[in-house]
Amino acid sequence: MICQLCSSEKLKRFAGEVAIHFPGLRGLNKPIVWVFPEIWVCLDCGNAGLSVPDRELQILAAGDDDDMVPDTSCVIQR
Repeated sequence: MICQLCSSEKLKRFAGEVAIHFPGLRGLNKPIVWVFPEIWVCLDCGNAGLSVPDRELQILAAGDDDDMVPDTSCVIQR
């Protein structure tokens, strides 16, 4: 694999634990969605990426349309 940000080949896979919160004040009334993905981290620039498993993705997709944000990128950048 190659880093999408810096084109480095120094990527390493880690086990992850991520708590996803729905946005806004209305999100306070919704449960946290826990995801345990594989996370790929570039050891040169720190860029990281993950994929949300199907079950958790369905839970997130079932949220209100008001919760949608324009940027649907799943890449986490520091």
